[in-house]
Amino acid sequence: MSRLGPVITLAAGAVLAGGLGVASVIAMPTAGSPAVNTAAEAPVVQQNGAQQNGAAAQPSAAPTPSPSPTQPKKTVKADFGGRVKGSGALIALSIRNGKAVGYFCDGRTEAWFTGVESGGELKLTGVADKRAKVKAELKGRKAEGSLTVAGRKWSFFAPTVTKPSGLYRATATVRGAKVRAGWIVLKNANGTYTQVGTAFAGDRQVDVPRIDAAGPTAPVQVGGATIYPKDVDGFIGEMP
Repeated sequence: MSRLGPVITLAAGAVLAGGLGVASVIAMPTAGSPAVNTAAEAPVVQQNGAQQNGAAAQPSAAPTPSPSPTQPKKTVKADFGGRVKGSGALIALSIRNGKAVGYFCDGRTEAWFTGVESGGELKLTGVADKRAKVKAELKGRKAEGSLTVAGRKWSFFAPTVTKPSGLYRATATVRGAKVRAGWIVLKNANGTYTQVGTAFAGDRQVDVPRIDAAGPTAPVQVGGATIYPKDVDGFIGEMP
């Protein structure tokens, strides 16, 4: 009995050592087997900067929108007429929704203008001569400014006017020739009317008839042709 004790002890030690060796083989991967990437299997948690810093996220203030530029106001409707200082001529200006037309006339020389009005400023350019200009400011019930025609410059003052005062124009084509005429009608303080105008048949200047202040759009004869004057509301859309 006493001889079996060491043998049993040695056998138990061998079994224990063998078990540890097997455990070591299972725990250690072989050189040819891939290592398991446990980090790739873990869920990724995205945090904002506030959470990463341990502080509660604060809502960002909405940016204050910059104010949009204010568009200059345009005059819906206005008519002006007056005398051009130092020239003996009349000038008439009309505005419809920001579009403006003008006419300068002394009975011999004439100039038509077109342009725009915005924010109380009026800028017009000559139709036949682009060097002709009108610049004016609207001040209450008047237009005041300057004009340049044929290299000469004058100033003018034109208060608001009502029909039949104002600007009139007529055009027609007769036997292949263009006939046109323009008039400015202004009411005087005594109730009578002053008018000035010019008329052309082709390139030839002809006598201009007077228009009736009581019926300024009645037909008239120019160069043997019958033409029909229009007030500014009737022809402003035809102007360039």
